[in-house]
Amino acid sequence: MCRNRFVALACWLTVSPLVALAATPVHEFILDNGLKILVREDHRAPVVVSQVWYKVGSSYEPSGLTGISHLLEHLMFKGTPNVPGGEFSRLIAANGGDENAFTSHDYTAYFQTLEKERLELSFRLEADRMRHLLLKPEDVAKEAQVVAEERRLRTEDQPEALTQERFQAAAYITSPYRNPIIGWMQDIELIKPDDLRRWYQQWYAPNNATLVVVGDVDPAKVRELAEKHFGPLPTSELTPPRSAVEIPQKGERRITVKTPAEVPYVVLGYKAPTLKTAAEGWEPYALDVLDGVLDGGNSGRISRNLIRGSQVAAAAGTSYSTTSRLEELFTLAGNPAPGRTSAELEQALRAEVAKLREELISPEELARVVAQVTATDVYQQDSLFYQGMRLGTLETVGLGWNKLDDYVQRIQAVTPEQVREVARKYLTDDRLTVAMLEPLPLEGRRPAAPGTALDHAVR
Repeated sequence: MCRNRFVALACWLTVSPLVALAATPVHEFILDNGLKILVREDHRAPVVVSQVWYKVGSSYEPSGLTGISHLLEHLMFKGTPNVPGGEFSRLIAANGGDENAFTSHDYTAYFQTLEKERLELSFRLEADRMRHLLLKPEDVAKEAQVVAEERRLRTEDQPEALTQERFQAAAYITSPYRNPIIGWMQDIELIKPDDLRRWYQQWYAPNNATLVVVGDVDPAKVRELAEKHFGPLPTSELTPPRSAVEIPQKGERRITVKTPAEVPYVVLGYKAPTLKTAAEGWEPYALDVLDGVLDGGNSGRISRNLIRGSQVAAAAGTSYSTTSRLEELFTLAGNPAPGRTSAELEQALRAEVAKLREELISPEELARVVAQVTATDVYQQDSLFYQGMRLGTLETVGLGWNKLDDYVQRIQAVTPEQVREVARKYLTDDRLTVAMLEPLPLEGRRPAAPGTALDHAVR
């Protein structure tokens, strides 16, 4: 669930990726070369969203090549023998559409929104760059500089984003989630064209991709167009990365980040399971409800007790994703109010967690969270993009798109006892990592805009 700036970019990309779609069915096709196609009809407007999802992201990257997935995402717009650099975006815009791409820990995705009769243009362009990217050395050098500058602007010059990055690196030891999606600067600067070519040839193939189409379309026609443009593409021999299971944490970890900043920042993160990793299938749903209890808008406990109540926090919120491929962090973060200290805010956040371990949530709180989930389900039907996002996310992380069908019902089935049980099991000090931003003087530097913890790197 996303309700605050600490979830940042992930909020507009995912919101609640498991909320159930309405009764309209999803049509699934698989081409002979392994490309999976998911189509959902929505005839309310003559518009179509087309998305291509690749099962590769920063959690697939070996040491020394961090950031290669995101750098390749940039280079996917730099041309093929048939479509020169910049022409992809120009053609989409000339046909009244928009397009972009994003990279996460677990996937890389490319999308276009177009008038329905122009879907074939999207397929032609995406199929072309799926296997025929040029990757010119001069383009690689230029885009590496662009990404390095992006890293400086979005992370190194943003105190809270920098703290979040160091927090992730401290919280994990063996999990690839310890590395930033954008990559470490030294790796970005050393990635070579041959590295990118090997990465592209291995992962960018129809048998490692899912094509998601949502809008005013005929599923049979979509399949026909996909056969025409994607069907002839050759496959790749895939070698999935070894499962990188995070080793058990043996006690609380703490770090301090000292950097020029205007205000302090506090992050607490507890190791928590996802739908892919949970021993008990109900646990992620109970954690999702717990997340809503703490940070469900103005009615959430953090807003009610810490911002408006004790006024220990100027801003605070939580973050948790049920759909990550590997073990996640249940995170609480915030800025202390003027005149209050980071230590006071940390203790206040820990006290809220302790209450969840000790006491049952009220029936009213549970009903509020369920109502929010149901409302989100209704509102998200208005967005073709979000409908595609939910299908693509679930399919690409290995849960299967039909996992979304029972989400609301699974949330409705969560009990107060289950919420307390997951709090006692997972929100414990031995699973906790704490990061503190200790502001240094700005010394004439322009104050940075509020930091953002990027869960996705966007072109």
